[in-house]
Amino acid sequence: MSRILAHQKTMRACKLCPDMLGPVVVGQPVISPVLLLGQAPGAREGPAGRPFAWTAGRTLFSWFARIGLAEEDFRRRVYMAAVCRCFPGKLPGGADRVPSPREIANCSRWLHAELALLRPALVIPVGKLAIAQFIAVGKLDQVVGASHRVVLQGRATEVVPLPHPSGASTWHRREPGLTLLQRGLGIISRHPAWQELIGISAMGSAESPIDRGDRLI
Repeated sequence: MSRILAHQKTMRACKLCPDMLGPVVVGQPVISPVLLLGQAPGAREGPAGRPFAWTAGRTLFSWFARIGLAEEDFRRRVYMAAVCRCFPGKLPGGADRVPSPREIANCSRWLHAELALLRPALVIPVGKLAIAQFIAVGKLDQVVGASHRVVLQGRATEVVPLPHPSGASTWHRREPGLTLLQRGLGIISRHPAWQELIGISAMGSAESPIDRGDRLI
């Protein structure tokens, strides 16, 4: 746990990307066999101090509640990361700016460090930008709804992609997205790492989250 805390402290001090708007947004410092990778925080996440803190988050956590982990349990059990950890800002038309290749490369050091520290058995990338950090992606319907075995930090890891839960996207609300999303959630729910988290959640709150998290690896 101390190594994760030290990692997050160093990450919060990062100033590599002058066009990014701080603060650096991080999830809870939980040691977990499951890692969720988002794309980048939005305008609301920085002030809230945690990832997926607004509308997209409500949709995302409703998906995971279907398979056994409500939002606060998810935040305490799953390590939450992102391709970029700062808000990229807005485009003139009002949409969030997509991080540049240089910004993505700068921020990749934090993900690589987390993969080495956590050695997750299951990675859940959310959205095309996150999925592309692990596997080639053209159309979402070519990758969502399936498990992809990749080697990360010398370890075989299952990657189960999900669509981004943005309200601006209709993909996850129409076919084939509806069916593929449900299929992907089913794969996650049956994975041994997820089942481990469900078992820990069922233990209740007699122990602290850190005590429970320390047993996850």
